[in-house]
Amino acid sequence: MAEPVNVDSAAFLAMGREALASQPFSRLLGAELSALEPGRVELQLALTDQLKQQMGFAHGGVVSYLADNALTFAGGTAMRVPVVTSEYKINYVRPAVGERLIARARAVHVSKSQAVCQCEVFAVVGGREKLCAIAQGTIAKLGGAPSADAA
Repeated sequence: MAEPVNVDSAAFLAMGREALASQPFSRLLGAELSALEPGRVELQLALTDQLKQQMGFAHGGVVSYLADNALTFAGGTAMRVPVVTSEYKINYVRPAVGERLIARARAVHVSKSQAVCQCEVFAVVGGREKLCAIAQGTIAKLGGAPSADAA
């Protein structure tokens, strides 16, 4: 893990919220950044009917989105450079049923070019958190501005 860095917590959280708000897909889903510090993040999402699958629990893609974005925020804030997800793996351990989803991620190893991060996703049911997914990913330093040739 990188050396602790002194940051203005409120300003850092505001910067993170601005970054999240610049993501059209995150705005569409209604994601909220509730905590942010270098290498650690908490991302939340109200679990509306539009985000559920036919059995009434969160669609796996929604849970996966939360894990992916939380991993990337954790890695990016640890490295302090623009980043992208290089890879990640997710294990769904129980259906995500409840009113809200919370993803908490942290960077566990940071180098100049990448960070390995871990994330837990919880479903909130009646105020109690229940673990529903565990993810791990590699977050890579972005080499330059994305171009049409990258597609």
